[in-house]
Amino acid sequence: MYKLYGFASSNYFNMVKLALLEKRLPFEVMPLHGCQNPETLAISARGKVPVLGTPNGFISETDVILRYIEDTHPQPALLPIDPFERAQIWTTVKEIELYIELPARLCYVEVLFAGRATPEALKAKARRDLIKGFAALARRARIAPYLSGNEFTLADIYFMYSVDLAQQVAQQLFGLNLIDEVMGARQLLAQLNDRPNARIIAADREVDYPLFLERVRPAGAA
Repeated sequence: MYKLYGFASSNYFNMVKLALLEKRLPFEVMPLHGCQNPETLAISARGKVPVLGTPNGFISETDVILRYIEDTHPQPALLPIDPFERAQIWTTVKEIELYIELPARLCYVEVLFAGRATPEALKAKARRDLIKGFAALARRARIAPYLSGNEFTLADIYFMYSVDLAQQVAQQLFGLNLIDEVMGARQLLAQLNDRPNARIIAADREVDYPLFLERVRPAGAA
């Protein structure tokens, strides 16, 4: 049985958790918050979550974990078989991660945790990158009915756990409605969040989130 280290309010933890649930793989959640204590560093060199405990040892970094899961348990598939189509999914994943999720993350303390204000230079960068990131997603997406076509893939997992948070940042800080620049994105997000396994994750997050806020607010307070 796998062991999944992390916490239910982490969007990257939830990406891996959803992949495991969709593939019907048995796993045990091991509560862990990213930090620099020796116990955490023993399983994650950067002290980050998520981490997947396997029979052979520990794997960190979300995309690497997801590759491992797909390589070791290819069915039900979360990636196409065709190498070119598979590369297209990974490109979409990386564009969401680098140009939507990470720019939004610069402002999470202010927007999601009611903490200190984002420095103006970082805020300007986040705004610029989010606009470009959503524009790239609009060009990349071919929702029919999923983000990249007929099948539910890893691109949908990254989409559902990144785009909604990024939209919150864009709306609250910049008054931008970027999600509707991607035709069908809002409807897709609702459809994905209605999946049975996504509802399980949402329920777990709802329980964990108040506890998570208690942990992060003292560090992020002005």
